[in-house]
Amino acid sequence: MTDGLRNLDPSLRRAWHPLCRSSEVTEAPRAFTLLGERYVTYRSGDGDARVFLDRCPHRFAPLSLGTCEGDTLRCAYHGWVFDPDGVCVEIPALGENATLPARAKLKRPAAVTESHGMVFVAPDPPLTPVPSVEAAYDPAFQKGDLPVLESRANAGLLADNFLDMAHFPFVHVGTFGAGEAREVPNYTVIREGYTFTAAYEHDFANREDPGVAEGIRPLVQRRLLTYRYTAPFHLELAIEFLDSGGTNVIGFFLTPVDDETVRIYSSLWRDDLGGSEQRMRDAIDFEVAVVNEDLELQSQFEVLALPLDITAEIHTRADKTTVELRRILRDFVGDARSL
Repeated sequence: MTDGLRNLDPSLRRAWHPLCRSSEVTEAPRAFTLLGERYVTYRSGDGDARVFLDRCPHRFAPLSLGTCEGDTLRCAYHGWVFDPDGVCVEIPALGENATLPARAKLKRPAAVTESHGMVFVAPDPPLTPVPSVEAAYDPAFQKGDLPVLESRANAGLLADNFLDMAHFPFVHVGTFGAGEAREVPNYTVIREGYTFTAAYEHDFANREDPGVAEGIRPLVQRRLLTYRYTAPFHLELAIEFLDSGGTNVIGFFLTPVDDETVRIYSSLWRDDLGGSEQRMRDAIDFEVAVVNEDLELQSQFEVLALPLDITAEIHTRADKTTVELRRILRDFVGDARSL
């Protein structure tokens, strides 16, 4: 741990990770990479997402090149057919009623589940809880998905960036940071296992508020920010607009692809847009601009690793969330490595 947490640290196999969006899993097989391993996904007749290593046990051909036939998956190379549990049920070259090799099974992750529009995978039995976003199940909220982004980055450093409150006035000058106060007010972090919550209230420039243009409300308003974190890389920020009303929930879900690449899934849940699709598109475009401002800096880090040794860096009272992130990940890595 002295060198920090990298994207392919073996301990991360003992956690839930977003593999893809639920909408990306269809009756056609498709490949996604997580922690350096490629998985094939498809949706079987019962509606469940099926996830296996993208490798036929016969000649290791990519199963994502194959086809789905009802509930089964046929390999494109030699036509071997696998049922929804990954068991081979047909080898064309052996003819009908042949005895099939007992080892002819697909390898699957330890656990697969779907939550708030995402397919989550745990390669090995997970120590972390299944991530969830409460707003996803509240009909008052309108959902919008940002386009999937991929960047040279470290998932731990991106999580650190999302939780960091002191960089707003400097990194996000082009979006919302110009109106941000530089001083971070005092706040409290409440930890529970591999999760924590932190909240604080501050002034900000609400450029999204139509009431500003109409002269109803001032540009600088108050908002309450509530951060929710679930190890290792599931993050949520609920922004309550105290003057204009409404809540904006930002979900930020990170997939370590390989040692230098992270795939970013992000979604918005808003209850203040009146169902307007155009306002949601505008909100998505704004958030994409915010993320790109972060990536412009994060992609340039020389060392792609999050230090877990608290003494390796200098911390201040403004860094409570990011210090707690390091403590939780340090504990998680230690627990995973002890198994």
